[in-house]
Amino acid sequence: MKFVNFDFDFVIKLIPIMFKYSGVTLKLSVLAILCGLTLAFLIALTLYAKVPVLSHFFKLYISFFRGTPLMSQLFCFYFGVIPLFPELILKVSSFHAALVVLSLASSAYMAESLRGAMTSVHKGQMEAAQSIGMTYMQSMLRIILPQAVRVAIPTLFSSFINIVKDTSLVFAIGVKEMMATAQLEGSSGYRYLEAYICVLFMYWGITAVLGFVQKRTEVHFCKSVGERI
Repeated sequence: MKFVNFDFDFVIKLIPIMFKYSGVTLKLSVLAILCGLTLAFLIALTLYAKVPVLSHFFKLYISFFRGTPLMSQLFCFYFGVIPLFPELILKVSSFHAALVVLSLASSAYMAESLRGAMTSVHKGQMEAAQSIGMTYMQSMLRIILPQAVRVAIPTLFSSFINIVKDTSLVFAIGVKEMMATAQLEGSSGYRYLEAYICVLFMYWGITAVLGFVQKRTEVHFCKSVGERI
């Protein structure tokens, strides 16, 4: 079936293929979110505590990853850094290289979100917690972080959504995910419009689910705060 030279039959055939490779996109996204978020917490805690040397290093780290294009980071790491270590060439796949770069880049953005959220909590709460005998880490885990996470939820989920969308760039280093599949299938029959429209809706669907999870998470946190009050 065609409408204005748009081949709907091609799209119908392409959808199962796109779903097949959406698993690669989802796996890469979830792993990058988990790794990036873990690293972001460590960076944010270091910056909040103003740890000598480390805090200056992480400020430079954040500046670098926020100030350079993701595509350049992917190319630099996969085609530049890895070949410097011949023993890694066969061990580090394009998928793992993409995971490392996505995790590092996303951690820079999420660390800034968490640091900003942590500084929004009045310092007096930390002093009050320590005055009743809590250690620094106990104060952070029980007082500061629960409030900071609630404030950071919107920006954190924006970072999660950006990670999902950024996976569309990793086809440039050989990762066969949804965007790579759209390009290959589109070129096979010169049906680029159909292929790219299909991949657009696939990404839209994934990010829409994340948006729904964000709203439910915000509602949950608001209810928990209300119950405490």
